[in-house]
Amino acid sequence: MKKSFLLSIFFIVLAAPVWAQQTEDKAQLEKERQEIQKEIREIQGMYDKVKGQKKETLGQLNLIQRKVNLQNRYINNINKELRYISDDIYRSNVEVFRLQKQLDTLKAQYARSIVYAYKNKSTYDFLNFIFSAGSFNDAVKRIGYLKSYRIYREEQVNNIIETQKLIEQRKMDQIGKKKNKDEALKNQTVQAKILDEQKKEQSDVVSKLKSKEKELQKQLADKRKRDQNLKNAIAAIVRREIDAAEAAKKKRADEDAKKNPSSANPVTVAPGTPAKTVLKNDPVIFNSEADLRLSGNFEANRGRLPWPVDQGFVGTHFGPYEYMIDGNKKPLTGINPGITITTPSPGSAVKVVFDGEVVGVFNIADFKVVTVRHGKYFTSYSNLSSVSVTKGTMVKTGQVIGKAAQADDGTGGGQIDFLLMIEKKEVNPEGWLRK
Repeated sequence: MKKSFLLSIFFIVLAAPVWAQQTEDKAQLEKERQEIQKEIREIQGMYDKVKGQKKETLGQLNLIQRKVNLQNRYINNINKELRYISDDIYRSNVEVFRLQKQLDTLKAQYARSIVYAYKNKSTYDFLNFIFSAGSFNDAVKRIGYLKSYRIYREEQVNNIIETQKLIEQRKMDQIGKKKNKDEALKNQTVQAKILDEQKKEQSDVVSKLKSKEKELQKQLADKRKRDQNLKNAIAAIVRREIDAAEAAKKKRADEDAKKNPSSANPVTVAPGTPAKTVLKNDPVIFNSEADLRLSGNFEANRGRLPWPVDQGFVGTHFGPYEYMIDGNKKPLTGINPGITITTPSPGSAVKVVFDGEVVGVFNIADFKVVTVRHGKYFTSYSNLSSVSVTKGTMVKTGQVIGKAAQADDGTGGGQIDFLLMIEKKEVNPEGWLRK
């Protein structure tokens, strides 16, 4: 029976990594839930400011769509929690059933040993068992056997007690888990009602915006034009930096060739040869060892870069987006070259996300843009009302470079467009920012 009990402990230890993983997953769920709730509160605060306006705007629709999406994520989070709890309860039931069978077996075996002991309880029988030994050594062995048998019975009792404790512990755990499940189900019902209300509110806003479809199309067309102008301006800056780096490399190669014409790895450059054919195996944007180190440090901080504003959320994500105004028509669409971060109010300080050099300060329409180079990486901060740096300024992580202008979507909040490029390639900045 000791072996059986130890086997139970072995299975529990074997299951420990699974329980540990579940604990980690639950902690992640709780963290995600808190982040969703925080963002919902921020969006709700902004939405409360605009929902009473007589004029519905795309910004208002964007906020309510964002709320609906977050609410769906919140409910999905609760559903995952419910699945975890249900799995826990199921496994706990299986464990209780297994332990109960084991307890029944232990009790039955103990009962048989008691019956046997009762039938042979006479002192004469035990003495006869010992003195009937054929030799002294045999007698000593029989005494040892009787002692082991007594210890075995004591272990049987201990195993029964420990198994009963495990069963009670599992049952107490089940009570707590069932209580958690009831609370999660209640919360699920409450959040589902909130989602229904949000969808009705969204439907009302969409209904009122239908009559303004042409106006909204013009707004989005203007935005697409501004986005394209922004992309072109940033691309021109990146090309200029690449050309400058290539020219510097070609110049160094020419100087090295003059100083050491018998170099082991000579670089022959004919007059008029494009710079990009020189040292073509090197990243073209690297102009120095400092650039190389800066790029490496930027890459090493992926997922840990600070946000360019202290308070805000992603109002429009990177890449394609759409607004469904009329279910019978095609949605209004666009492509965001970066992420649009909404702030509680205009004037919020905008900070650079990493060390680098300001390589561009320019205007697009009525707002300002700052582009910073971090080795082969470029970050741009658009829709600024004012700028506190100039081209050539060396900046440090967290340094204020300007202030957010008012959002153009009618919400009354602030807004910046944050773009990230790896040389000429646009990438999604969200994966690079701290969660």
